[in-house]
Amino acid sequence: MSASPGARGDLAPRIDVVSIFPGYLDALDLSLVGKARESGLVDIAVHDLRDVTTDRHRTVDDSPFGGGAGMVMRPDVWWSAIEATGRRPARAGATVAGASTEGVDADPREVVLLVPTPSGARLTQPDAHALAREASAGDVRYVLACGRYEGIDARVTERAAGDPTIRRVQEFSIGDYVLNGGEVAALVLLEAVVRLLPGVLGNPESIAEESFEGDGILEYPVYTRPALWEGLAVPEVLTSGNHGAVERWRRERALERTARRRPDLLPPLTVTELSRRDLAALAVEGVEPGRHGRLIGPVRVRRAEPADAALVADLAAMTFPLACPDSATLADVRRHIAEHLSVQVFTDYLRDPGEVVLLAYDDAHAALGYALVHLDGRGADAPAFEGRLAELSKCYVLPRAQGTGCAAELMRAVLRAAADAGADAVWLGVNAQNVNALRYYRRHGFEPVGERTYQVGAAEHHDHVLLRTLPRGVAE
Repeated sequence: MSASPGARGDLAPRIDVVSIFPGYLDALDLSLVGKARESGLVDIAVHDLRDVTTDRHRTVDDSPFGGGAGMVMRPDVWWSAIEATGRRPARAGATVAGASTEGVDADPREVVLLVPTPSGARLTQPDAHALAREASAGDVRYVLACGRYEGIDARVTERAAGDPTIRRVQEFSIGDYVLNGGEVAALVLLEAVVRLLPGVLGNPESIAEESFEGDGILEYPVYTRPALWEGLAVPEVLTSGNHGAVERWRRERALERTARRRPDLLPPLTVTELSRRDLAALAVEGVEPGRHGRLIGPVRVRRAEPADAALVADLAAMTFPLACPDSATLADVRRHIAEHLSVQVFTDYLRDPGEVVLLAYDDAHAALGYALVHLDGRGADAPAFEGRLAELSKCYVLPRAQGTGCAAELMRAVLRAAADAGADAVWLGVNAQNVNALRYYRRHGFEPVGERTYQVGAAEHHDHVLLRTLPRGVAE
């Protein structure tokens, strides 16, 4: 590749886009990107991949080695195209335009090869900022390689990764779906990056309150005139003139919107970054700080499936020791886990229609706790009760989720499952020394009705037996 090290501070940030459908990228002449190109704030050129082919059919693809459907784009054609992007004057609108290089200086900047692909890393706002900063530094130029069909031969990125004139290869994705080609993803990246280049936005401060900026949460809803439209009024606080109230309202709506639509953006926030008002707004949406200071929630509960057996067994192995009394030895605890809380044991439970295993998780899909309900609760230790009994055999949450409402969500799901199965009451045994657990179950309507003993290894432990009746239609 014809390039030499060193920066050219007098050149605008440069991006070359290569595609077999250059007309797809005509949108780059519009809006802010088009104005930035026209004013020289960014140098974007679109190239036709077929311009570097050497056969009369202008072939860019061939059948895949190893067989399979579709066609793969040829590595020799793509490498020629990438090299050819360096043989143009640094001016907007230039193209590869054939093989002639006479009178054209090579661009001295290093290349960053950007490849849109479903298998790439998800493009984020921090990525866009990093690319904009890098492009503005003046020592790199970007080449966007828009693949089609089954993709570009993998040797192109392998070759590029070892080329001294290429700073790096960055494969990126704009979402978990598949497009017909990379052009749409290229447009998305260009829109995201170019608007962050110096001088492109008329008011750079407008970026600060956008979604994913600052602390990374979503932007609040916005309104304009008329104040009343189709019977819908602008929120009164926005017309109050009270700037402090407006700022608080916007913050609360941003947190509310994030919790409802993108709760996966919340875990990076810590309690120290949030005000009391922030925490109160999030609590309304079921998001609470865990013991580690990170936010958890909203908590969801679903019925576990056979494929979840290993996950549930892991949760059981982590949480069971926390409920054991101090007198339980480590050896006995480990033996109990191996015999009664193994993957095979939970696989059997999950295949049995008489057992219900529930998983609590947050919207980052992290498992937080589990419960096991025996729908036929008439075991040897069951309390005397006239009616159908279900037994809550296990109900545990991880320490980091304690105090977040996770256990309460799990309990509500337990009671619903029991009621749906026709149970008239739910009973359980809880270690007599586990004062916190006893208090928790009493808070959820369970009352002491007896006692029992059980074994963990060679040690005998003492339980209180608790019972809660289930009025028809009620599972609170």
